[in-house]
Amino acid sequence: MDAMRLIMASRRALAGSGDGQRIMTEAWQAYALAQAIGSRLAVSGPPELRGEALGLTELAGRGCGVLDTPSLDVADLRAAQLTDLGDAREALLDLGTLLVELGMALVAVASAADDEGTYWQCMEAIDAADESRDRVKEMLRRLAARDGEIRERHRTAG
Repeated sequence: MDAMRLIMASRRALAGSGDGQRIMTEAWQAYALAQAIGSRLAVSGPPELRGEALGLTELAGRGCGVLDTPSLDVADLRAAQLTDLGDAREALLDLGTLLVELGMALVAVASAADDEGTYWQCMEAIDAADESRDRVKEMLRRLAARDGEIRERHRTAG
């Protein structure tokens, strides 16, 4: 399945998560998907993105690591369904939106947490979402700079 469809599925699932535990499960899913997208970009994406994509992979892995691993069937793991990135810019734009929504959902869970463990899990996961989003924004900036250079070369050559 392509990245856009998986990101949209994650956004819908996160929006439909009613309680803290489901939000935490969807957060883990979102981080696993971000990790898979970062990994795919690092291996086969535009060369300008490879370093930042590796950073995204590491940060998203940290996001998964701070959250309790949910008991999911492999068939339910969205990251395992990633077969195609499609347009890197579109995938990154949508991933950035997912990470913003994820951070907001985790803030709500942290605010309502009854125990300190859940609170700190959420706080660390929020940090990972923010840092992951920063990597996504940097990759988008690099794509825009590359496209601007290409347009400039065509303009001066033609």
